[in-house]
Amino acid sequence: MPPVNVAVIGSGFMGAAHVDALRRVPGVNVVAIASVDLPRAQELAAQFGITTVVDDWTKLLGRDDVDAVHNCTPNNLHFEVNKAFLEAGKHVLSEKPLTMTSAESGALVRLARETEVVTAINFNYRGYPLVQQARGMVARGELGDLFLVHGHYLQDWLLHDTDYNWRLESKVSGASRAIADIGSHWFDLVQFISGRKITRVFAHLFRAHEQRKKPKHDVETYKGKELGAPEEYDVVSIDTEDGGFVLIELEGGLRGSLVVSQVSSGRKNRQWIEVDGSRSALSWDQENPNHLWIGHRDEPNQTLIKDPSLMDANARTFAHYPGGHPEGYPDGPRNLFRNLYRYIAAGKRPARDPADFPTFEDGDAEVRIVEAVLASNERQGWVAVQPQEG
Repeated sequence: MPPVNVAVIGSGFMGAAHVDALRRVPGVNVVAIASVDLPRAQELAAQFGITTVVDDWTKLLGRDDVDAVHNCTPNNLHFEVNKAFLEAGKHVLSEKPLTMTSAESGALVRLARETEVVTAINFNYRGYPLVQQARGMVARGELGDLFLVHGHYLQDWLLHDTDYNWRLESKVSGASRAIADIGSHWFDLVQFISGRKITRVFAHLFRAHEQRKKPKHDVETYKGKELGAPEEYDVVSIDTEDGGFVLIELEGGLRGSLVVSQVSSGRKNRQWIEVDGSRSALSWDQENPNHLWIGHRDEPNQTLIKDPSLMDANARTFAHYPGGHPEGYPDGPRNLFRNLYRYIAAGKRPARDPADFPTFEDGDAEVRIVEAVLASNERQGWVAVQPQEG
């Protein structure tokens, strides 16, 4: 089959990660990159052999040699960029959040159905082999009746008041920061592994710093720790959360809880989830992704090491190396992108063919959960997640 030609929009942390992952997906050519940071885009293009570099993403809309785009722009551009490429008939993979409001995300879902293009959203943690194994174990009933799900997502890259990034600015990132930025990944994982949707939430959010020192020059995501405190800065007020506590209820009355923080010393990217059932339990930690803990009441606990020969048939396809050969963060998006482009190359269409990757509908669901979290924090009570359109 002819290769799928892909353009990447954005040259920051995630843009570079997408290019790196795409280069390892069979049947995909990265043919263009668009970024307002032209020097950085040219650097990536030279590094990965990309022939076309533009400083304006709209220049890619009418190009016949671009079949699909990866939208790695800041959050406030997601709706505009996604909408434009859907209307241009291009397949679209978006970074999360899909949009800044459910009105926008719902509109994109409707537009995607009308245009019949393929959409995806980068909930990349589904791509880990042992996450797939955990989902299979729950689906097969190996845990028994599910009692509760719980976990946390902790980082420290915004610990100090001198740490700064565009994600701190609500006009760019949206009304929620920590919940929408990293909590959304955990919400997606808990629904993916359990097979149940979140129906309502009870949230309490917090800010560790009401004001921060904004450098007079832009700082790339996660680079602030390397650069240290800025010498020249403006003191600015912050209106998004540094973290929060969320009780959740899922379909069937399943209970859960989540702690989110971007100000937890020593926690670099610790996304941890546990599912407790009547027969056994399991837990997975993104910072130790090649181990799946399996807990028992009446026999010794187990640790399943990522080994294709020990995993179920579906999870095995997400593992590219034999046991004892670790796989990590770059392999999650690689697996997601592989499934997406295998689906596109086979000529499949969402109206008739189920997708084995997260779609815009999953992105819309996460936007609605985040909105419910914000409403719950405001009211200090349970808030139902608004249902998606049929």
